[in-house]
Amino acid sequence: MSLVFVLGNGLSRQSVDPAQLQELAPVYGCNALYRDFTPTVLIATDRPIAEHIQNSGYSASNRFYTRNPISGLGARKIPKEYWTFSSGPAAVGIAADEGHEAIYIIGFDMGPTENNRFNNIYSDTEFYKSSAANPTYSGNWVRQLQHITKKYPNKRFVRVMGATTADIAGLKSIKNLTHLPIAEFLLRLNSKKDL
Repeated sequence: MSLVFVLGNGLSRQSVDPAQLQELAPVYGCNALYRDFTPTVLIATDRPIAEHIQNSGYSASNRFYTRNPISGLGARKIPKEYWTFSSGPAAVGIAADEGHEAIYIIGFDMGPTENNRFNNIYSDTEFYKSSAANPTYSGNWVRQLQHITKKYPNKRFVRVMGATTADIAGLKSIKNLTHLPIAEFLLRLNSKKDL
């Protein structure tokens, strides 16, 4: 079975080493992940960071998707079906389109920190809100993930749940999406079994 890891930038991802994941399968990531790690595929939908990534030279030598690629800088256009999606769900959709059958979704916290603030590894850095900001609305992410899982009923989607990962009713009713505690995921990852 073709396995893939899709990384969001929620705080729950901090206990996962992307390099360890990439030893096992492709890694699709979002936005500022490229500052710390070069994933197999990077996706950014917000124009300011997407343009920054392209102008940095990253897209000339790495696989990068965005809504409006700058001509001549190597970026690819997000498929039409996901053009309006946020970066994380677009990454999940592209991974599913490319034939991966077991799709692990990590760092898709879609909720606030413990003190009800913006939940993102890159908060307080360029292109990101302050860590003191209100949390980002995640209803669009829920609808977009529902769309992808419905499109691919025979694929297996696994949302890895950490301490800061929101428990979302709209995702619990999806038959081909399971929820896996991060401690169990790390055990499976380290043993390289049952992924």
